Amino acid sequence: MHKVRVRVVEDALDANNTIARANREDFDRSDVTVVNLMSAPGAGKTALLERVLADTGDVRVAVLEGDVEGSLDAQRLASLHVPVVQINTSGGFGGECHLDANMVRSALPSLPLGDIDLLIVENVGNLVCPAEFRVGEDVRAMVCSVAEGEDKPLKYPLMFRACELAVVNKIDLLPHVDVELEQLLYNLQVVHPGMEHLLTSARTGDGVEALRDWLVSRVKDRVAA
Repeated sequence: MHKVRVRVVEDALDANNTIARANREDFDRSDVTVVNLMSAPGAGKTALLERVLADTGDVRVAVLEGDVEGSLDAQRLASLHVPVVQINTSGGFGGECHLDANMVRSALPSLPLGDIDLLIVENVGNLVCPAEFRVGEDVRAMVCSVAEGEDKPLKYPLMFRACELAVVNKIDLLPHVDVELEQLLYNLQVVHPGMEHLLTSARTGDGVEALRDWLVSRVKDRVAA
């Protein structure tokens, strides 16, 4: 029984990777850079994006918003007058706790790929499943809140190993939570040596410009290549 279950999982991931490659080919044809943004629920992805997307200069951005139910986050981002497409995993996808390549592919006809430079996929809040499913992205970034504790990289290592950037958010809460920032950063390096990180606060705006620069630089890297 155990071997059968492993085989089913491997088949599902193989199928997902095939669709992810098809997505990537579509993105490449349109010269669109794709960032898969992941986190636990409540880490502050949407609040950071509200800050970042308020001004991205000449880089044209769209968002694929993943949630199990509802469109509250999509409405917040749409108010910034950027294209936003909602994916609810409960709507025909079984209420999954992550976005997979097929879900993203189903949303591609609704995206103006020819008119954007950067697509941000705001994944469903979860520290486990999203790390296993590629969606056709160029890079992955994850947001972790200091309120989650410094042990999260050690408890959920795959998520941190799967990403190129860790955004340590809500640093304005450091005086009010029992968390050692240096220990959190140390744990990041233990799990993913050399991993880049940024310190941010969506509430105060600290680090938002650095995050914006990081996202914009992903687009410029593609152009330079």
